[in-house]
Amino acid sequence: MFSLGASDSYYLCVGGCDLRKGFDTLSGVVRSQMGRDPLSGEVFIFINSSRSSMKLLHWESGGLVIYHKRLERGRFALPELDPQTGSYQLTWTDLVLMVEGISVEKISYKKRLKKVPE
Repeated sequence: MFSLGASDSYYLCVGGCDLRKGFDTLSGVVRSQMGRDPLSGEVFIFINSSRSSMKLLHWESGGLVIYHKRLERGRFALPELDPQTGSYQLTWTDLVLMVEGISVEKISYKKRLKKVPE
């Protein structure tokens, strides 16, 4: 329960989203707009058009979970859109930086050994 971390895959929905939406409607957005399965265990990120509020939709054992953050001041900074896929795939680090309001102009990842799941 409440188990988000670096091992999860994160996908940001392109464009502003009406955050009055709940579990079923956000799941529909994941299927129709993002072309993904909301029950896959991946984390789906939705940001409203004013970029002051964010929801995360995640399937955990037993059901869907929504995390919601509303900023009282400021706006979420969006990452650059990947022109090859037309989507945003984020890492845990990218999400944490976005939520904490840390803006990094140029991100340079150093080479690290990554274990590939079998």
